[in-house]
Amino acid sequence: MTWSIVARDPQTGHLGIAVASKVLAVGAMCPWLRFGVGAVSSQSFSSPLAGERTLTVLALGFPPERAIEVALIDDEGRSWRQIHGVDDQGRPGAFTGSDCVDWCGHWTGENVSVADNMLAGPDVVEATVNTWLGAEGLAFDERLLVALAAGEAAGGDKRGK
Repeated sequence: MTWSIVARDPQTGHLGIAVASKVLAVGAMCPWLRFGVGAVSSQSFSSPLAGERTLTVLALGFPPERAIEVALIDDEGRSWRQIHGVDDQGRPGAFTGSDCVDWCGHWTGENVSVADNMLAGPDVVEATVNTWLGAEGLAFDERLLVALAAGEAAGGDKRGK
């Protein structure tokens, strides 16, 4: 199970990623960020290559949806993958492979993307998104964390904590 929120602060241009998982050392596998380019999370059978490739294609000026598509084009495990994020302009992109463990899905909006797999249900994404959208007054880092905490409170991992 992994779910994450990747966002851009429109006030400062800062990029951030908050991720929760039962996988140890998830911070070494999922989040990918490159200054002046964008931020992505590669999860559900995470691929460091997919994360790095997505940022490389973003750096060439491609929009996030296309960058993700190019990054996964020759990836034989793409049906198990989930990758999402935002570029340095706040444009989102997301992909959820057909073989990701249920419940899985993603949601994107201006300056933000949320994706998850192996969760209790769509309420986790809904709570994460609604909290993010309703927390505009918080500092950017706090906003990321309270959004993730709301997803946990809505059920989080379907296997429990």
